[in-house]
Amino acid sequence: MTIHDFIKKRKYLIWYVSDYDALNAESIVEATLNYGDWDDVQELIKILGIKKVAKIFREQTNPKRMRCNYYKLTKNYFTLYFNRYA
Repeated sequence: MTIHDFIKKRKYLIWYVSDYDALNAESIVEATLNYGDWDDVQELIKILGIKKVAKIFREQTNPKRMRCNYYKLTKNYFTLYFNRYA
């Protein structure tokens, strides 16, 4: 399964997009961590690997970035999760 197959099966994560093949991995990771359930997150990790998902997450939540689209609780949880398991 590819990352695009993953998101096509979970259109509820990115309901505002019509072309799922045009999405990059960063957008899919952000939507999955923000809006997905635990099974969605685990499936994403199986596809991309925990190190790649953690890398994308850390780049997106870097304090030097102008904006962060993660909910505060989501950001806190996955910061702790990836620090422990990735």
